[in-house]
Amino acid sequence: MFTTFFFYDILNLIINLKKCCDRMCENTNMGTNSISRRSAREQAFILLFEMSFSDEELSLEQIKENAVESRDVEFCEYAEKAAKGVNEHMEEIDEIISAHLKKGWRISRLSKVSLAVLRLAVYEMKYEDIPYSVSINEAVELSKKFSIDESSFVNGVLGAVSRDLENK
Repeated sequence: MFTTFFFYDILNLIINLKKCCDRMCENTNMGTNSISRRSAREQAFILLFEMSFSDEELSLEQIKENAVESRDVEFCEYAEKAAKGVNEHMEEIDEIISAHLKKGWRISRLSKVSLAVLRLAVYEMKYEDIPYSVSINEAVELSKKFSIDESSFVNGVLGAVSRDLENK
């Protein structure tokens, strides 16, 4: 059962990443520099997700170069800025996420998809001038698109984070 679930989760992720990369290539080939914020978030998510699989300490620049070489895509300015920001503030962002997980849960227990989505949303909530509700909604949509049944978990964690940030 677990193996089948994991297989379908990975298969769903691969299919959605392929679709997203195809759209990014279309935007690049058309010469479109302005893309929707949702697409920019998807690009940032992809960069963060790929960073989570890097056994070596590859820099964001190396990951971008690998993506450009292997898939002929370019990343928009916001995606690069957000991924770089998450990378620079990773320790603080992970502490915030950890503080809002259920008792007994650790970041290492989270799926790479959920972790990348949570990191991006917490970064936006803490360091960007974006309403918390927008960051939460976009994170839930990313989670629905790239995972199976993790959107309510992401919503719950980010809801707790936003309440905590509002009180500060």
